[in-house]
Amino acid sequence: MLIEQIRSDLTEATKAKDTDRQRTLRSVIAAVQEAEVSGAAATTLDDDGVQAVVKAQVKRRVDAAEAFAAGGADDRAAAERAEIAILEAYLPAALSADELDAIVSGVFAEHGFAGMADMGAAMKAVNAEVAGRADGRTVADLVRTRLA
Repeated sequence: MLIEQIRSDLTEATKAKDTDRQRTLRSVIAAVQEAEVSGAAATTLDDDGVQAVVKAQVKRRVDAAEAFAAGGADDRAAAERAEIAILEAYLPAALSADELDAIVSGVFAEHGFAGMADMGAAMKAVNAEVAGRADGRTVADLVRTRLA
């Protein structure tokens, strides 16, 4: 499981005295544990759930890096970007623009979407194929362009 890999990598980072990696992996493990106990009943997250938590952590760090860069704290922005690089190792490889375009074209050909009225159904079908390997905003923009 992915969480076991993260814990194993934390042990290796601790032995190697890699404090940046340790801090990042500890925060992810804490976020996963928090997600497991939130809600009505405690659950154990599967790999998809852990990946969702990691994606949320990446998004938080992207937002923080942008805020630090805008505020002139370039060293803090660089630290956030370094943490993003560590976290992205636990996510599936992102689709290239050409791969994403091919998936959208295939879905449109299969379902025959035409017009903005089909936006919701088109997004649902494309997201099922993309499976989190592309930014949602990028997917929405591409689908919107095709429907317009």
